Amino acid sequence: MMALLMMIMRKMVKNKWLELSLLSGLILSVALISSIPIYTEAILQRVLLKDLENLQASSGRYPGTVYAKVFMGSTSYWDSGDYEPEQRPQVLKDTNAFMQEDVAERFGLPVKHLVMEAATELYSFIPTDKTKVESETERLAEIAARSDLYDHITLIDGRLPASEPVDGIYEALVVQQSLKALNMVLGHVFEIENGDAKTKIKVKPVGVMDKVDHSDPYWHNHLDEYRKTFFIDYELFKAQFSSSKALPAASASWLFVLDYSGMDLNSVHQYMQTTERIDTHLMNRFSTYSLDSPAVQTVETYFQREADLRLLVWSLYVPLIILLAFYLYMVSNLITERQKTEISVLRSRGASRLQVLTGYLIEGMLLGVIAYAAGPPIGMLLAKALGASSGFLAFVDRTALPVKVTDDSYLYGLYAVISSILMMLFPVFQATRLSIVGQKQQMGRRTNRLFWHRYFFDIIAVAIAIYGLFAFNRQREDMLQLGADVSAFSVDPLLFLVPAFFILGFGLLALRLYPLIIRFIFRIGREVWPPYLYSTLIQVGRSGTQYQMVMMFLILTIATGLFSASAARTLNDNLEQKIRYKNGADIVLKSHWLSESSLASSGGTQRIQYVEPPYQAFTELPGVESAAKVFVQNNAYTLVGNERGLTKVMGIHTADFGRTAWMRDGLLGNHFYEYLNLIALDPKAVLISRSIADKGIRPGDVINVGWSGVEPKTFTVYGIIDYWPTFNPNTMSITEEQSNAGRPSLVVGHLEYMQKAMALEPYEVWIKLDENAARQPFYDAIAEKKLSLAFMTDTREELQRMGNDPFQLALNGVMTLGFLISVIISFFGFLLYWLLSLTGRVLQFGIFRAMGMSFAQMIGMLITEQILISGTAVLIGGLVGSVTSTWFVSLFQISFNPSAQVPPFQVMFDSNDTTRLYFVVMVMIVMGLLILGWRLSRINIHQALKLGED
Repeated sequence: MMALLMMIMRKMVKNKWLELSLLSGLILSVALISSIPIYTEAILQRVLLKDLENLQASSGRYPGTVYAKVFMGSTSYWDSGDYEPEQRPQVLKDTNAFMQEDVAERFGLPVKHLVMEAATELYSFIPTDKTKVESETERLAEIAARSDLYDHITLIDGRLPASEPVDGIYEALVVQQSLKALNMVLGHVFEIENGDAKTKIKVKPVGVMDKVDHSDPYWHNHLDEYRKTFFIDYELFKAQFSSSKALPAASASWLFVLDYSGMDLNSVHQYMQTTERIDTHLMNRFSTYSLDSPAVQTVETYFQREADLRLLVWSLYVPLIILLAFYLYMVSNLITERQKTEISVLRSRGASRLQVLTGYLIEGMLLGVIAYAAGPPIGMLLAKALGASSGFLAFVDRTALPVKVTDDSYLYGLYAVISSILMMLFPVFQATRLSIVGQKQQMGRRTNRLFWHRYFFDIIAVAIAIYGLFAFNRQREDMLQLGADVSAFSVDPLLFLVPAFFILGFGLLALRLYPLIIRFIFRIGREVWPPYLYSTLIQVGRSGTQYQMVMMFLILTIATGLFSASAARTLNDNLEQKIRYKNGADIVLKSHWLSESSLASSGGTQRIQYVEPPYQAFTELPGVESAAKVFVQNNAYTLVGNERGLTKVMGIHTADFGRTAWMRDGLLGNHFYEYLNLIALDPKAVLISRSIADKGIRPGDVINVGWSGVEPKTFTVYGIIDYWPTFNPNTMSITEEQSNAGRPSLVVGHLEYMQKAMALEPYEVWIKLDENAARQPFYDAIAEKKLSLAFMTDTREELQRMGNDPFQLALNGVMTLGFLISVIISFFGFLLYWLLSLTGRVLQFGIFRAMGMSFAQMIGMLITEQILISGTAVLIGGLVGSVTSTWFVSLFQISFNPSAQVPPFQVMFDSNDTTRLYFVVMVMIVMGLLILGWRLSRINIHQALKLGED
């Protein structure tokens, strides 16, 4: 065994550069695959925590609480499953032990507080001195205790109660509401008589308490719920009321306050399992109980999102995994090619294929161990880089993702190592089929088709992609026709898998035809080609399969980059435009309008008279570039002849609206401004939507418009519009169309005329902010000026939420990082292949120099060879990428709600993306040429010829 290891080590040292290249590919493969769970968990954790924070902000409830309450006593509200008074102390003791010892450590999160509370049933309390206290009042109250109470209250009046009965009287705290609810003051003694108690129970309130901090999660209930409660010392309650010495406890509750800031996917599962464990325990022991956890509903959605996101990330990684597989296969093939003679000699001398494969397997395992150790930590760094991506090849300075190496990352890394080793063994397995004679015969053959051409993988991949294209096109058309409702943005992973098959298959198909084209070019000019070009065409035409690996590298890099850029740009821009169009402007707000009185209109209906708040205050806010008054009435109607139809009315100032509103170019027949100019001079001029025009209305016709409490007025139609800021012309669903609700309609007119001739009603204020304006001064000024708002919508905030969506993060991050890694791995694969090719042709170059070929001619031959191989690969990659983007990116419309996607879905191309892509690839090729030229200049002719003689 040691002899075998030593032989393997010597062989690895002999081919150290190839082995290092192979190791680099292995490490990158393991890092990439192991980054999938790291990145997925990190972005889900970020979004989960953000959603929990939003839950707390919107509901006022601390998300990290789990509250359980049980009822053991028999009252008018709970009539079954009760424990007898003598049984309750043990039941309470057992449940306390379960909560403290069995549950608290299982959440997977730090427990900030475990608050335990117990209470008796409600009893009638009677004052002991009826001369000082109203005795006719019915006072129903309970005696209760709460752990750690004194650390979370402040005394409004009185003092803290004693920890032992004073002269047989239990001193207690009450809340301020208790004084009124129980008609009492501090210091008076109340007693109850109970047949089950050994003594009369007397209680004296000695202090009034309030919360120290009203946002303290220690408090699950409002203090008003304790208005009929006497709180005594917790240890005293445990000693006497939780036993048979006094009144038996009738109810108990447990409140876990957890630090949810550290919640990740592992603790989420533990959190849910532990909550279910509590529920099961209480269900089996109490007929009446309650369990409340505010975070459960939010957390439950993440299990499906986790599965969807993992599938999406895997599908995004497919092109990169294919590229890495090519790289590993190429390097392994290069190593095998250099050792084919050695393998064939071993086979001829009696070594079995298994023995030869075992040696290479050990070599792969040695490299795999190193890659397995280094891969996951590097994968963690890759995940950090993913989190900084805000678009394709765009990075922002945002809070770092909470990444960490997990057990899953090492498991994924192990899968990557095993798969990579099997990929590395494939060329060896093919080589072990030949003896020394067969190997020499194969070397003498002119061509040898690669296995993917031999088994028609290119044809199969293209066929699968074309089938997927037609299937997705049918699905898209069905969704557009039916108005199918998709509630949220989601991406079908097959939308990335199918284009990956197309890129791979189209590239392989092009490489199947490429040698034939080169041979044809050679034949048509064989009489006129200069020597260096003649030699290059022969070299490339006869040895085409030798270059197909590096060509496939470049094809995959260019095509994947172009598709990734177009897909990322399309998805990002369409989502951004949807939000901007839906809102209409950077900021949309409405003030609170005061109403003076109700006035009767001539129609007999009551109309409210509003007082318009100051408008100029909004135009003077920091960062405001322009502002516009926009009146919106969603429940207006149009009268066309005798036909009445529901419509949306928008009243605007044309100049202000044009400067402020957002509208995508190309949605209307003419520019957005031309329609505003069209109606600017006539106060009765309006624009109508296509849905109204389809009823036979044309420019120049008149229509009547009104709404509830407002008499209709006559307007003149000046133009017809298909789209307008905030207006969705689409029928939202098939059910809406079937209900004869009709297509949405819109009338746009002059606000000033509507206010004077119809009614002065609350309008919205649309604001366009300076592009570089900070939001906080804007908000601070609103608060400082005490501007009372009914609502406010901030488009930038919505865009930021969109950018932080886990699917958007995955899309932008993986596409960007995948492209960068593909460029890096392509560069090293490109350089490695050509350096080894150059080394293998030292004798040929030496002969050329000896025959009189100048160094400049040899450089020309090298450049020509690069043009024919690398240049052609870049052109094919560009063609494949363009075709793939044109055909497949439009399918992403499936990921949007077609009815809600306004403006219409549009495939985006950015010349900057293409320029950056080709620039990076050209730099890679030029650097490779410089290194190859430098290597070529160092070839010694005499050594090359002597090598040939040997």
